[in-house]
Amino acid sequence: MNIAGLPEVAARFVLDFVLPQRCFSCDARVSEQTGLCAECWSRMPFLERPWCQRLGIPFSYDVGDGAWSPQAIASPPVFDRLRAVAFYDGPARQMVHALKFSGRRELARPMARWMARSGNELLSRDSLLVPVPLHWMRLLQRRFNQASDLAKEVARECGGQFEPQVLRRQKRTRRQVGLSAKGRHKNVRSAFKVDGGRANLVQGRHVVLIDDVLTTGSTVSACCKCLLSSGAASVDVLTFAQVDPALRSGNTT
Repeated sequence: MNIAGLPEVAARFVLDFVLPQRCFSCDARVSEQTGLCAECWSRMPFLERPWCQRLGIPFSYDVGDGAWSPQAIASPPVFDRLRAVAFYDGPARQMVHALKFSGRRELARPMARWMARSGNELLSRDSLLVPVPLHWMRLLQRRFNQASDLAKEVARECGGQFEPQVLRRQKRTRRQVGLSAKGRHKNVRSAFKVDGGRANLVQGRHVVLIDDVLTTGSTVSACCKCLLSSGAASVDVLTFAQVDPALRSGNTT
């Protein structure tokens, strides 16, 4: 079907008829504006203010601007601030899995739009957006890096500088799933480095590290240490989802 000559509204109507919009989570038919069906929207564990200034964890009541959560006070993170769209549960978990393991790369754009809104205070045209890298062997197996897809789309939303090659994963680590917090930290120790030819891009810059999900913080902490030791002025972290700290059971991506 050739729709090139149709007005935009008519072309959109034709596309919606031929390729109807589907829920990002359960594949039910939905309107383009929502992305989620009513049931999945009601189960989406969105993170909303008021929240911890450092970790983006919602408070049950407003304790004032700049407040830190008990988790942030007890164990201050390497990065300055973390923001995520939702807790890693329900539809948010399903969307992460669909992007990462089922190759649903078209989800990166709507997921990144939500990330750009949730992380609005972190993002500007001066921000350097860096994805958490995959080891080259895993990249060959998966054929794409979901964090890089998300970072590219977030950069498009905010106008920041997307640099997917700044960080390198120099060691092929075990999968983090199933490892204890101590095991996760050990697994990613010395796993990352800033590319020597791109270190000048980091120096004195505000860096926003992008990933799909934060579980214990081991991976992003290792990446942030590399960026800060290479001269970054500050590093914030923006993910689509994060595991509820109450469910981490002492574990600290």
